[in-house]
Amino acid sequence: MTIDPQDALASLRQWQLEQDNSGRFRVYRDQHGQIYHSVTHILKNTAPQSQKDALERWSQRAGSGLERDLACDRGTVAHEHCEYVLKTAAKLARQSANKKGSWKVWDDGLARPPKAVTNWALKKAEEGSPKVPWPAREYARGLSDWLVSGSVTAIHASEFSVSSDEGFAGTADALIDTPLGLTICDFKTTSRETDKPEAWLKDHQDQLGAYSLALRERAGIRVSAGAVVIAKPNGNVQLRMLSELEMRGCEARWTERNNLYKEMLLSGEVM
Repeated sequence: MTIDPQDALASLRQWQLEQDNSGRFRVYRDQHGQIYHSVTHILKNTAPQSQKDALERWSQRAGSGLERDLACDRGTVAHEHCEYVLKTAAKLARQSANKKGSWKVWDDGLARPPKAVTNWALKKAEEGSPKVPWPAREYARGLSDWLVSGSVTAIHASEFSVSSDEGFAGTADALIDTPLGLTICDFKTTSRETDKPEAWLKDHQDQLGAYSLALRERAGIRVSAGAVVIAKPNGNVQLRMLSELEMRGCEARWTERNNLYKEMLLSGEVM
């Protein structure tokens, strides 16, 4: 049966898995009882030992719990702001394109309004967005500034669920068009104003690899780029764009990590 990419993508906007907290860690189940493990949980367990050790040392520091809670709160608020801007802009762009009859369906099966309409809609949505609480305000501003900078030329989905028969599931932040093509996007925040080194971005990139594979499996959509956008406390962002070739590498690395995780499950090593 041929998958219609537009319809399949629309179906992913609703999370369809149920949480199961009965075990040592949370998993998800579908209506058939198949188990799915969180992408972030898999990344945590398959990280290099040096990274695990560094996280353990940090967790033993005084105040680390509060710092973690604050980071979680600001990340949630910043993500919610981006979700509002993207979903509102998508609605405005859709209304404008419908009125003018200016939709175009590309070879990937996804419909797009003119770039100028998307740019106008993003700016309009950002201008009318709710005020962000001050602890997360600069983070949200940095992310939304990137969205309205002209880098985003079409909005296909925001905050949509993905899962794979390989046993993993997660929520992707956005599927958009950028100058590199159809792009899977992940928003992050950091308390530091300096850029993270490339080695520290590996988990973020592998996370996009997981989402890319699941999106192709569930919706028949093949992304041609990835974007890791990290908001900083000064309102700037660190942007790491991934080419199509790099995305295929992220998918391969993710597959290796997911297979390792399955081995760890069998041996009882998963925490």
